[in-house]
Amino acid sequence: MITIASGPRPEGAADRANEPEAAVLRGRVADAVRAAGGRLVTAEEAHGLVWLSSHGVTALSDFLDAHPGIEWVQLPWAGVENVAAAGLLDRPVVFTCAKGAFSEQVAEHALALTLASLRNLVVQARTPRWHSQDPRTLWGARVTILGGGGIARALLRLLRPFGCRTTVLRRRPEEVDGAGATLPISRLADVLPHTDVLVLALALTPETRHVLSTPEFAALPPHAVVVNVARGAHIDTEALLQALRSDAIGAAALDVTDPEPLPETHPLWGDSRVLVTSHCADSADYSMEVLCRRIESNVRRLSEGGELVGVVEPALGY
Repeated sequence: MITIASGPRPEGAADRANEPEAAVLRGRVADAVRAAGGRLVTAEEAHGLVWLSSHGVTALSDFLDAHPGIEWVQLPWAGVENVAAAGLLDRPVVFTCAKGAFSEQVAEHALALTLASLRNLVVQARTPRWHSQDPRTLWGARVTILGGGGIARALLRLLRPFGCRTTVLRRRPEEVDGAGATLPISRLADVLPHTDVLVLALALTPETRHVLSTPEFAALPPHAVVVNVARGAHIDTEALLQALRSDAIGAAALDVTDPEPLPETHPLWGDSRVLVTSHCADSADYSMEVLCRRIESNVRRLSEGGELVGVVEPALGY
């Protein structure tokens, strides 16, 4: 027995291109629950909750307090750092999130940001005159990916035709299919000097906050491109600015920033080596489609006693 709920939109919350219209999303989610054989009920009757707010962890906490019969919660986003910080993972509730669900379009965006940076497209687009500038190539480049989840795996498939030399750094010891090497993230300092393109595609936890700061930027080659499609707080923004000012790195391409949204007066906007997209790696239609597939799968698995997809591990925080 499943209920669907959402919290109020916080004042000042940033608009995102990939947020489906609320009523449409709720209708599609209801269809997904029914397609899986689930029964939609009131919150008082429910054992499972599909939470549709991309904001408002406090509202979710209040909702669970008011309805202690809920044993499973499906979250609509991939990152759960706010849920973990609020202590919700300590509850006797199974949380599943959308991790891995949006991988294909996010990986596609990471590839686009990488190519745009290597080929100086920001400078070319901003220069209102004929402006010839040597591009760099992705062919045979040394690409390091922080994170070994769905985005990393999808990106590795996209990189295969370019013959890149790829290294994945991750918390778990299992090898990632398609990577030239899979290493523990503790080896980051060893790998950075041999990196042409560094892609961040990992979960945000206390351990990975500011995983890139002054020492890491100093270890990269001066031509290196940094691409972030994960969370803005993975990068120490002040350290990034200093790295750009001192030419410690070649370029940065950011779909996420810290702070977010990035203020209009922020110096990152004015640097021609920096490409910023507004946390829009996946489209609204795509996000809704894959989220509904995840919900349908988990409702069916729940009713059949199967293993849920995207289970959040409280000890890891993602």
